[in-house]
Amino acid sequence: MYHAIVFLPLIGALIAGLFGRRIGPRASEVVTTGILVFVALLSWVAFFEVTGGHGHGATKVHVATWFTAGDLVVDWAFRADTLTAVMLVVVNSVSALVHLYSMGYMHEDPHRPRFFAYLSLFTFAMLMLVTSDNLVQMFFGWEGVGLASYLLIGFWYEKPSANAAAMKAFIVNRVGDFGFSLGIFLCFVLFGAVAFDGIFPKVPELKDATFHFLGYDWNALTLCCLLLFMGAMGKSAQFLLHTWLPDAMEGPTPVSALIHAATMVTAGVFMVARLSPLFDAAPNALIVVTVIGGITAFFAATVGLVQNDIKRVIAYSTCSQLGYMFVALGVGAYAAGVFHLFTHAFFKALLFLGAGSVIHAMHHEQDMRNMGALRRYIPFTTAMMAIGTLALIGFPFTAGFYSKDAIIEAAYMSTRPGHVLAFLATVIAAFFTSFYSWRLFFLTFEGRARWQNAHAHGDSHAHGHDDHHAVAHAAHHPAVAHAAAEADGAPGHHEGVAHDDKGHDLEPASHSAIEHHDHAHTPHESPRVMTIPLAILAVGALFAGLVFKNRFIGESMDEFWKGALAHGPDNHIMHDIHNSPFWVQQSPFVMLVLGFLLAFWMYIRRPELPHQLAESQPLLYRFLLNKWYFDEIYDRIFVRPAKGFGEFLWKVGDGRIIDGMGPNGIAARVVDVTRGVVRLQTGYVYHYAFVMLIGVAALVSWYLFTGVSAAAH
Repeated sequence: MYHAIVFLPLIGALIAGLFGRRIGPRASEVVTTGILVFVALLSWVAFFEVTGGHGHGATKVHVATWFTAGDLVVDWAFRADTLTAVMLVVVNSVSALVHLYSMGYMHEDPHRPRFFAYLSLFTFAMLMLVTSDNLVQMFFGWEGVGLASYLLIGFWYEKPSANAAAMKAFIVNRVGDFGFSLGIFLCFVLFGAVAFDGIFPKVPELKDATFHFLGYDWNALTLCCLLLFMGAMGKSAQFLLHTWLPDAMEGPTPVSALIHAATMVTAGVFMVARLSPLFDAAPNALIVVTVIGGITAFFAATVGLVQNDIKRVIAYSTCSQLGYMFVALGVGAYAAGVFHLFTHAFFKALLFLGAGSVIHAMHHEQDMRNMGALRRYIPFTTAMMAIGTLALIGFPFTAGFYSKDAIIEAAYMSTRPGHVLAFLATVIAAFFTSFYSWRLFFLTFEGRARWQNAHAHGDSHAHGHDDHHAVAHAAHHPAVAHAAAEADGAPGHHEGVAHDDKGHDLEPASHSAIEHHDHAHTPHESPRVMTIPLAILAVGALFAGLVFKNRFIGESMDEFWKGALAHGPDNHIMHDIHNSPFWVQQSPFVMLVLGFLLAFWMYIRRPELPHQLAESQPLLYRFLLNKWYFDEIYDRIFVRPAKGFGEFLWKVGDGRIIDGMGPNGIAARVVDVTRGVVRLQTGYVYHYAFVMLIGVAALVSWYLFTGVSAAAH
């Protein structure tokens, strides 16, 4: 069964990728989607088999021996335990729904076979990652999802902003992956193995071991975990390595739902959870995990407050929620972190696909300032977005309520250093999350219809600017202009309008037609192939927490996890959260109510307030709109020096020195000599006689000098 779950998506990717032109787009869609639906059903079967059976611990499904080098033996093998089963359900369920949704969303794109091949390839790589039985196989899947992410973000490859976003995601992830690879090397040095069954039993023996690195003696396990966590920071877009995630919204919306909501960005969370026996023995490393998670939850939530692109708001929400997951892992509440990963997949995929339905209805408009009053035109999508919003903010009895509250309570009840920062950050982030979520909802679905005014400005606004233009726009114009546009619906810059792979709008006639035929472009509900996935995800967003709470973090927790997550003798955090103070338990609900009331007041009752607030605090508004200026800082510190150094090596090092003094220089001198020799070929006998006399004179001179020197000796 596990062989089918993992390798069938690869077969689908090969069919669509190699034979897509021959079998056509429709067949490619049907084959890949059908395979993923079947695999998703198999994943649920595996989930109930693993979690409902009476077995204990993990089972290993051997596939083949990969390679052997001295003491290093690496197998292709699947590790079947509860954590694997949870991830299989998440990855394949969301991937199947995204495949189905894409059949409607991408129906006008001429290169659908390539798109569906990339989607299935990504799913295969993610499955290799979550089923891995050793670190090397995990790294294979880790890099595979990075490659597939690069291909999907840059799917519209003739759009410069999409190319830039794909490159940015790939390069930023290389930074984290460098640390991840060093961590794998150190694991092999310390444990003599890369398989989890060879690492975990030896952890207690090395608890006090040291390792000399960069001139210092480190605790070996702490250093190992910090290096591994670098990889998690990159893949899961944590603070300092987060800059790629918002730009990745340049890819098609189904890509955002699959990669940047439910699967790839959770790979770092999964990796730390999988290696929880290792991290549990390195408390100092867990402090770093806790602090980084708390800072990320707060930072991303602040930036989400003022973003105007509907997908970017949800992207920063994803970044913030990943911070919550790492807070849970850092304080030792591994089950709560994975539970939030599980519930988050449903409501965040719902939000992204719902946003895609809005974009589809608005003819590929993504700026919320050019929306409004859509509730009357797309009621089903509005209801689905409302459900996703309620689950995201943790409204009682929705999926997010159980998992998010457990994390906040765990952060408060923990005794580890950094837990106070994490608790405050997550509570404040809960308030911000509620505010920007309802801001998105109100700007998009309530108020007056601003899209008619927006399109009346003509086709010039239809072609969106990429993120670099948006940053430049924000940097060179008063913040008030942005706030005023947000408040009264004036059209602003558009970040990431969907294009085909020729760089043109998917529906190029729509924007110009609006000027002459308003009725032809009234927002419309999405087709059924797009709304069915929304309905299924909405069920998960509403009930996944209620149904699975007892298994993941409740009384049946130990029986459910069967040792898949570490719970050391000193780790009682999952039991302590049930004794948290009443005010701590109620703080997330209070925050979500306050966030709702503030958003309602500012965007429904007093829509002029955003303008006034930005006018009174222009520096703060611009600071948040420009995402704390991380892109500009990194551009100044890393990108420009790297480009300058590369240009120096290219023009001076390679061009002038290597080529100039090497092959090109020698060739040039040979050409110079031959040009001089060629001039002697004049056709006149006296010229040839003169050259012969010079030659004879040179020969006699050489003979005389060599003869004299020989006689002297």
